Amino acid sequence: MDNGHFMRTFTPKPDDIKRKWYLIDAENQVLGRLATKVCNLLRGKGKPIFTPHVDTGDFVIVVNAEKVKLTGNKTQNKVYNRYTGYPSGYITTSFKEVMKRHPERILEHAVRGMLMKNTLGRATFRKLKIYTGPNHPHDAQKPVKLEM
Repeated sequence: MDNGHFMRTFTPKPDDIKRKWYLIDAENQVLGRLATKVCNLLRGKGKPIFTPHVDTGDFVIVVNAEKVKLTGNKTQNKVYNRYTGYPSGYITTSFKEVMKRHPERILEHAVRGMLMKNTLGRATFRKLKIYTGPNHPHDAQKPVKLEM
C-alpha cells in the first residue's frame, strides 16, 4: 500500500439512510416470490448503500394479503407447526385454517423465515405492514405503488 492511497470501507450513518414507503398488492401473487421481493425491499438490497450489518431498508405495505396464491397442491397439504412450550404442546395448523382466521400471518411467516434470526432481523421485520383488503392507514406516508 502506498501511504494514504487506499480505499476505505463505506458504512452508512443514520443520516445517509433515506427510507421510502412501498405499497404492494398481493392479489394473485405467488407467496414465495412475493416474500422474496418484500425481503429485498425491507433489507435495502437494491440500494447502493446496502451494508449487511446496518438496517438500510425501506418500509413495505402489503394489501389484499388474503388473495395470495400457492402453487401445486400446497393449499391442501401445507401445514404450520408451533410449540407452546408445554408437554404435548405441539400444534399443527393447516394452511386453509390459517387463511380463514388470520390471512396476514401467512405472508408474515414466509417473510420472517427469510430474514436474519437476530436483533437486526427483528428490526427489519417491524418495517413490514400487512393488511387484508385493499385499505391501509398509511396514506400520510405517500407510499409508492410497486407493480410485480
